[in-house]
Amino acid sequence: MPVGLSAPESLAPIDGVWVGTAASGARKEHRDDLTLFAFSGDTEVAATFTDNAFCAAPVLVAREHLRQARPRYLLVNVGSANAGTGEPGIADARRCCALVADALSGPDDQVQADSVLPFSTGVIGEPLPMERIARAIPFACESLKPDGWLEAALAILTTDILPKGISLSKRIGGRQVRLTGIAKGSGMIHPNMATMLAFIATDAKVEAQVLEAVLQRAVHRSFNRISVDGDTSTNDACVLAATGAADNQPIALDSPECAAFADLVCEATAFLSQAIVRDGEGATKFVEIEVIEGENENECLQVAKTVAHSPLVKTALYAGDANWGRILAAVGRAGLADLDIARIRIWLGEVCIVSAGARDPKYREEAGAAVLAREEIRIRIALGRGKAADRMWTCDFSHDYVSINADYRS
Repeated sequence: MPVGLSAPESLAPIDGVWVGTAASGARKEHRDDLTLFAFSGDTEVAATFTDNAFCAAPVLVAREHLRQARPRYLLVNVGSANAGTGEPGIADARRCCALVADALSGPDDQVQADSVLPFSTGVIGEPLPMERIARAIPFACESLKPDGWLEAALAILTTDILPKGISLSKRIGGRQVRLTGIAKGSGMIHPNMATMLAFIATDAKVEAQVLEAVLQRAVHRSFNRISVDGDTSTNDACVLAATGAADNQPIALDSPECAAFADLVCEATAFLSQAIVRDGEGATKFVEIEVIEGENENECLQVAKTVAHSPLVKTALYAGDANWGRILAAVGRAGLADLDIARIRIWLGEVCIVSAGARDPKYREEAGAAVLAREEIRIRIALGRGKAADRMWTCDFSHDYVSINADYRS
């Protein structure tokens, strides 16, 4: 079971957002696997996508549509990532958008295909099952409702065990502002934007440049600080939509309201990103790696990532083996210039295991093993080079991780 994570009992609707789901049968029969979000006409939308050079067809089309029109709809399919599918995959992603536009168009509201953003998750290299998706889209449109968030959190899952969602509320600029977000992801997790997808909506009224800046900052400090296995997906995406239904004064850059709004979004993305790690494929431990006393944040993050990605560290965490040499070795190969080993200190929880670049004289193996027996573990590394700090959240590697990924397509 996920480490310290439970499924949300409910998720609050956001004025100006409607959510629908349908079962196409693309992944499993009789399970919703197609999700549609609809936004009111004045909604501002910001999005960030994977940095993987082999990005999926829906990423290419979504970026193109964002440049051409104001997004009003998001379509998410599960089962095929529509990545590594070439020009036919791009054509399929565009056809999905056109199918949504056709299904929702009426005499007084002609929906344009470029107002639809497509998202996909699943097996790379597999084409979209277009006949199944085409049949299911009208049902997703018919099911649109304000309180469909929880169904959507379930419909977007692949190898995840639990749905991931959060609803928050905060008074900003004299108005009560609400936010709801969902995410999926369990394996192929090392977003670098940013297999993960996240969809967040708020009823706050926010200037477009503010929404973009807030999303970039929030993603940088959350989704870009997690790793399950060090693999950056071809399909990673995070969307933030602001409907303006709260009727607050538009939140402007560098205002007190902007700072409060940014804190609200960061709280949501921090929860969702950590939930992905807690539900990592085969995970039995949730691990925070904090690096302090660096010359700058970049080198702290460089060290944290190296430790988080180390299979030797992650398997030792799973086994509860206090093999501190694996952590020390990872710090040493992180690539920091002029690293003074004699200044390095490392802690497992409250237990100092390394000082002056060697085993701490007071360290006892049983104390380290006691920390590693916990479900939630903190590794703290002091570089002795400055005042900067950064962190990563990761999990252990278990036998189940290998089994899940060895059997993924079977």
